[in-house]
Amino acid sequence: MTETRLEDFDPRELRRMLDELAIRNCMARYARAIDRIDYGLLRGCYWPDAIDDHGESQYVGDIDGFIAWLQPILPLFESSTHFLGQQLVEFDASGDVAWVETYAFASHRTRPDDPSGRPVRDLVQNVRYCDRFERRQGEWRIAHRIMVSEPSREDPVVLESPRPTRPGTRDRTDQCYDRKGVRTTPPEPPSKGGGINTLR
Repeated sequence: MTETRLEDFDPRELRRMLDELAIRNCMARYARAIDRIDYGLLRGCYWPDAIDDHGESQYVGDIDGFIAWLQPILPLFESSTHFLGQQLVEFDASGDVAWVETYAFASHRTRPDDPSGRPVRDLVQNVRYCDRFERRQGEWRIAHRIMVSEPSREDPVVLESPRPTRPGTRDRTDQCYDRKGVRTTPPEPPSKGGGINTLR
C-alpha cells in the first residue's frame, strides 16, 4: 500500500481544503454564539464593516446593530439549536473571497412564560446563509450575509419534555466552554419515573 505524503498534495488544493475548513469553523462558532447567547463570539465571526441581512422585516445592517437587535429576542427562548447542513464554497480568482451557501435547521423552544401567553411550542426554521467570506490577514470572516428563509413551521409541545441529565445553559457557563474536563453545569436529580431518563 502506497503511503500518501503531505508533499504529494497539490499546494493549491491543500490551501483550498484548509480555507474551506476555516470557513466551516467560523460557521460553527456562529451557531454556538447564537445558541449560547455569546455576543463576543458572535462579533468575531464578522468583519467590523460586515453587513447582515436577515430580511427587511427583521434586520439589515452592521454587526453592532445586529447584536442590539438580537439582545431582546434571544432570551425569549428557553433554548435554541442551530444545526448546520451541507455547505458549498466557491472561491474567486484571488482566493481571498469566497461565496458560501450553508443550509441550516434552527429550532427555538419558547418559554412557558412566553409574553404572548401562547402554549410552549417549537419554532422550526429552515434557512440558508448566503455569505461572502473574506480572508484578511490570514483569517476568514463573514463580510456580507443574506439569510434566505425556506418554508418553516411551528410545532406545539404536547408532552412535557423529559428532564435532561446534563442541561445546557444559554451563556458561557455551558459545558462547551469548559477546558478543564470538569462539569460546569449543575447535575440534575434523578428522574422519578417516565421519560428517556429511565432507559439504560
